[in-house]
Amino acid sequence: MADVPAPKSFAALTQTSLRIKLVDIGANPIEGDPPYASLLAEGSADVVGFEPNPEALAKLDKIKGPHERYLPHAVGDGGRHTLRFCQAPGMTSLLEPNPAVLNLFHGFPDWGKVLSTEEIDTVRLDDIPETEGIEYIKIDIQGGELMALSNAENRLKSTLVIQTEVEFMPMYVGQPLFSEMEMFLRGHGFMLHRFFPAVTRMVKPLMMGGDMYAGLNQLLWADAVFVRDLTRLDVLSDVQLLKMAKILHDCYQAIDLAFNLLTEYDRRNQTGLAGGYLNGLKS
Repeated sequence: MADVPAPKSFAALTQTSLRIKLVDIGANPIEGDPPYASLLAEGSADVVGFEPNPEALAKLDKIKGPHERYLPHAVGDGGRHTLRFCQAPGMTSLLEPNPAVLNLFHGFPDWGKVLSTEEIDTVRLDDIPETEGIEYIKIDIQGGELMALSNAENRLKSTLVIQTEVEFMPMYVGQPLFSEMEMFLRGHGFMLHRFFPAVTRMVKPLMMGGDMYAGLNQLLWADAVFVRDLTRLDVLSDVQLLKMAKILHDCYQAIDLAFNLLTEYDRRNQTGLAGGYLNGLKS
C-alpha cells in the first residue's frame, strides 16, 4: 500500500508564518504525543508546560525542544491542597476518588486506591508571568480543570482554543462535570467544538469478552475542544483569526472552522486567503 501523504500544514496552504503561544497544564506525556505535536515539529509553537510530578518533569526536560519550557508547579487556585497519589498514576488528583461511582466499573476501584498523600501549594495561572499572552490551552489535571481555569480569567482573554478533560460522571468527590465547564467557558466567550474523543465504559457486573476496557454506552469522560464563539468574531483581531485557524487546522483538522475564519479575515482585508486555502486542500 502506498504511503498516505501527510496533510498540508496551515503555513503551506496560506503562505503565512505564525507563532502560537500555548500552555500545557498536566504535561506528563503518558498518553503519547500532545495534540499540538505538529506545531512543535514545525517549530511554530512556544510551550509553557506545568508538571508537578518530579519524574515526569525530568522526562519532559530531557526530551524538550528549544521552544519548550516546563515548570514544576501544580496549577489551581493558589491555595494549599492535598495531592492524592493513586495506584494508577493517571488518577492522581487534588480530589478524593469517588467510590460510589468507581465501583460501577471494572478496574476503577483498584486504580483509584489512594496510596499516599502530600500537601502541596498550587499557583494561579494568572499569576505566572510566563503565561501572559497565551493563545492555546491544553489541560488535564484529573478533576481540577475548572478550578484552574476559574483562576485564569485574565489569561482566557487572549486564549483562542482550549482542550480540556471533562467528566460526565463524578469520578472524584465534588468534581465539576461537563455541564459546569461548558457554562463557565460559554460565559467567557467560548463555544464547544467537539469531543476529542469521548470515552465510554461498561457498567458492572456485565463484562463482554473479558475486556474491562470495553466501552458500551456509558459516557465517563472526554477531552473537549472549545473555541472562540464563531458568532462573535468581531471581538478577535485579524492576527487572532489567523492563529485560531492555524490551531484548528494543524491540531484538529477542523478545515470548516479554519475556512470560516479565513473568510472573515478576507472580508476585513480584501484578500484571498480562504480561496487559496480551499484550492490547496483540493490539490
